[in-house]
Amino acid sequence: MSYDRAITVFSPDGHLFQVEYAQEAVKKGSTAVGIRGKNIVVLGVEKKSTAKLQDDRTVRKICALDDNVFMAFAGLTADARIVINRARLECQSHRLTVEDPVTVEYITRFISTIKQRYTQSNGRRPFGISSLIMGFDFDGTPHLYQTDPSGTYHAWKANCIGRSAKTVREFLEKKYNAENMESDTEVIKLVIKALLEVLQAGAKNMEVAIMKRDEALKILTPEEVEEHIVAIEKEGAEQPKKKGTI
Repeated sequence: MSYDRAITVFSPDGHLFQVEYAQEAVKKGSTAVGIRGKNIVVLGVEKKSTAKLQDDRTVRKICALDDNVFMAFAGLTADARIVINRARLECQSHRLTVEDPVTVEYITRFISTIKQRYTQSNGRRPFGISSLIMGFDFDGTPHLYQTDPSGTYHAWKANCIGRSAKTVREFLEKKYNAENMESDTEVIKLVIKALLEVLQAGAKNMEVAIMKRDEALKILTPEEVEEHIVAIEKEGAEQPKKKGTI
């Protein structure tokens, strides 16, 4: 029997092959990095080059779900569009019903439930996306969650999805310092440094979005990203000199 043809059939060793295929689609998607600071949450994504005649404003890997929550994804863009639309509708429904914005965990759990539902029904296939969901609860607490095609989700301090996710995650494990995360600028720099581990072209090929407590989502311009890259390079050039003087 071919166990990879039916989503509802387990293989003898307990795998759902269609879910694992969806996870492989995520690994081929654009790199996305998220870091949670003390008063800020930052998402950075790989921005792939567009065709010469294409309007690049229509190519977005970072989107707002509500005023206090935003999301980046890796994987199939068409699948992401469906999930994003459903999540936005749920955010508005929640606000209309209880007169409060959703918490970050609530909308993460909602998205994960949708994904899990598509792993146990005939005639469907899993969503081929993983997502990083970030934002602030109404009490001002920052959160970062990651979901995958199987429908599981976890909270993180910093994480990466998409192409070369393992490499970037190892970099974050070495460089993440809870004390430095109290500085908004250091959080933004660490996201950019993580992306530079796998990107070559610098500011042209990345998009960075930040949200501070009680402030709206802001997507940095290429010029602002370039300023941070220049500062990072300057720091890197100064470090060997400091070591030599000790």
